[in-house]
Amino acid sequence: MTPRTVTILGATGSVGRSTLDLVGREPGRFDVVALTAHRDVEGLAEAARKVGAGRAVIGDESLLPALREALAGSGVEAAGGRAAVLEAAASGADWTMAAIVGTAGLAPTMAALEQGRTVALANKEALVSAGALMTDAARRSGARLLPVDSEHNAIFQCFDRDHPESVRRIILTASGGPFRSSSLDEMGSVTPAQAVAHPNWSMGAKISVDCATLMNKGLELIEAFHLFPLPLDSYEIVIHPQSVVHSLVEYEDGSVLAQLGAPDMRIPIAYCLAWPARMETPCRRLDLVGIGSLDFEAPDPGRFPALALARSALAGGGAKPAILNAANEIAVAAFLDGRIAFLEIASISGEILQCMDPSPPATIEEVLEVDREAREAAETIVRRYAH
Repeated sequence: MTPRTVTILGATGSVGRSTLDLVGREPGRFDVVALTAHRDVEGLAEAARKVGAGRAVIGDESLLPALREALAGSGVEAAGGRAAVLEAAASGADWTMAAIVGTAGLAPTMAALEQGRTVALANKEALVSAGALMTDAARRSGARLLPVDSEHNAIFQCFDRDHPESVRRIILTASGGPFRSSSLDEMGSVTPAQAVAHPNWSMGAKISVDCATLMNKGLELIEAFHLFPLPLDSYEIVIHPQSVVHSLVEYEDGSVLAQLGAPDMRIPIAYCLAWPARMETPCRRLDLVGIGSLDFEAPDPGRFPALALARSALAGGGAKPAILNAANEIAVAAFLDGRIAFLEIASISGEILQCMDPSPPATIEEVLEVDREAREAAETIVRRYAH
């Protein structure tokens, strides 16, 4: 079988490393065209050598000499700078992992989609901030967009794409984070250390805080809306503390299909990497008897206002989701720096969502301008809140 050519954008991040782990387990099945990273020269060079990548690209062009030195004698071509990252994204690989974090990943993801191949999407901002632009690009080029997030990947596995009219409801599950049983008073005094201590997943500080506020689930709702053709009121979010059921799809006959698995990102990545086939992973197998029970509960809108903010942004359309995403990032950073309180994250995000209403962005550059303006406005409000 001819090896599948692969490009990994954001190869040294968590998703990128997990993808490399899977690629390395079946080297004859995959041919790595290009790997990119922003500043991690050592990690990028090590990964490129290990998988025999054709090219390694460092986003910070000032680090290109260091990358060339690290790759000396390896046969791996070194490149650097934004243009080189875009060139890697547009390399025409059969399969591209879009895992560059933040708005820096928007243009490379778009470049990959425009090639008309398969793009595995792990960059949240692509659909939250520029969902219509990304899905339109995929339709124009014929690209296949595969969701990597565990929740969206679960929906993708259960969703009847040939008969979407038979689907009545999509149910996204959320662990509830570390404060799902806390009172508002208790949440008001939460520290950054407490907020980043996720009960089930090992993640970075920002996404861990988003899990604690349930903003991550609100943003995932926005992503799901762009991935699956259903009305907004067909989406539901439920708290599922065990993080075993990753999402569910309900059909018109009353059947509900669910995807279950251990909380390991290599499972959804493997599904995308081998799609439409499957591949073996080293992930822990699910022990239902050991788990014993699966619990579900409704999220409390009073303690988790981020969910309503996300629905409001989706209903508002246009630039609203991009504004919410940018404002939340600034507010989360301020909380982690100790400048604002935990509950003020949603308050600041909601205030920005209300006061900004630009025209719908028609290009990635316009999305980035909305993002910049929302961040500046959020910083102004943070200074007003700052303790």
